[in-house]
Amino acid sequence: MPDTGALPAAVRQALAQAQVPEQAMAAVVLPLDGAAPLLAWSAGKAMNPASVFKLVTTQAALEILGPAYVWTTPVWLHGTLADGVLDGALVIKGQGDPKWTVERLWLLLRRLRQMGLAEIRGDIVIDRSAFAAPEAAPGDFDGEPLRPYNVAPDALLLAQRSLVYSFTPLPARGVALVSVEPVLDGMAVDAEVPLSAGPCEDWRSALKATPADPLRMRFEGSYPRACGEQSWPLAYADPASFDARLVKALWRSLGGQLGGVVRDGASPSTPASLVLSSAPLPELVRDINKYSNNVMAQQLFLSLGLSQRGLGSSDNARRVLAGWLHESFGALADAAVVDNGSGLSRSQRLSAELLARLLLRAWHSATMPELLASLPVAGLDGTLRRSRSSVGRAHLKTGSLRDVAATAGYVLAADGQRRILVAIIQHPQANAARPALEALLQWAGNPPGQTSAAAASTAAASGSTSGPANPTTRRQKR
Repeated sequence: MPDTGALPAAVRQALAQAQVPEQAMAAVVLPLDGAAPLLAWSAGKAMNPASVFKLVTTQAALEILGPAYVWTTPVWLHGTLADGVLDGALVIKGQGDPKWTVERLWLLLRRLRQMGLAEIRGDIVIDRSAFAAPEAAPGDFDGEPLRPYNVAPDALLLAQRSLVYSFTPLPARGVALVSVEPVLDGMAVDAEVPLSAGPCEDWRSALKATPADPLRMRFEGSYPRACGEQSWPLAYADPASFDARLVKALWRSLGGQLGGVVRDGASPSTPASLVLSSAPLPELVRDINKYSNNVMAQQLFLSLGLSQRGLGSSDNARRVLAGWLHESFGALADAAVVDNGSGLSRSQRLSAELLARLLLRAWHSATMPELLASLPVAGLDGTLRRSRSSVGRAHLKTGSLRDVAATAGYVLAADGQRRILVAIIQHPQANAARPALEALLQWAGNPPGQTSAAAASTAAASGSTSGPANPTTRRQKR
């Protein structure tokens, strides 16, 4: 895709203000009918797309697995069940389900209680063999092992191995109550923390918490009264023990007894006693793209390796995605580098042209509604809920690393036509240059050659006038 000329003036100005050279940006604006691009700038240059890579993972999954795909988790009562006592083991085989929430685990255990199971004399065994062991430790990417986005994937990833601490101020008592979800067996958490005066600024640091201690979360500082109610999600400090602590706590809360331990092991070769199914793939794709959920994207990535090559390993998943890219886009995919499924990578590479062609393919595919519905809507939801540009008129996936700012998706222009927009900035000052992405979005919504008459016609059709703003528009902007 040859360059079409210079970047729009507003984009060049925004880059200059951020002290980012124009050569650090790649951009494509493409009509959905596949006609010549309205804009192509460094379109063939391989760049790090950050979380925009999730578009590759999710579209490939929709095409390869199909929109009706669900994950199944078989469960065995392996032994003899009599008078509420299982003389044997409860076995759960994880197969990569990206959304094993606390609520779903609680429903499983309650179902077992309703089946008459009250006591397990053996162990609770978790079979994780569907996925290979993680290649890296949680903190390897950025030295932040307690950030939930760094949680490693697992064949049975319960509650994403993270805790959410909530703080509720009680000014009359001078404290903030502390609660945690989920509750883990053997872990103590301070029930309250003193309130302090002053503005709500770096309140997490003010708490002087001890999140690296897997047995006790203390708050040795204070909580600013001005913060109101807040939540703080954190990955658990000892991920290897998380499942055992969670399962024990939930099982006991339901009145169940456990004679053994929760441990890893192999599942039986006999038919399962029951099988649990996930939500269908499009619902999980929506969670991945709307909220840029890295952990779920990694689960989906490894699930591609499992479904197509028999084991959910990073190598298998890379082969599946790279193969899909080459089969779908030919030589255009030659410069692509596939590292993982989330975009949380320093080595991942794609060109803006390849992303644009992927979006064009997705638009004309049978799974277009599923992908489009998964993208954040500008100014309304997901990672774009705070955007003040093109409110309600753009479905875009965003990406951000310390030296990358990116966006890609579909824009509804003022002439009523939708267009594909892809933009990547890779530079140490990339995030300071985000106004350039906003400027390009505005340009894509009002491209050159669009007549004022067409814009007026579209505005009239939507009920807008030259007088006061439409009430619906005002509500959206708030």
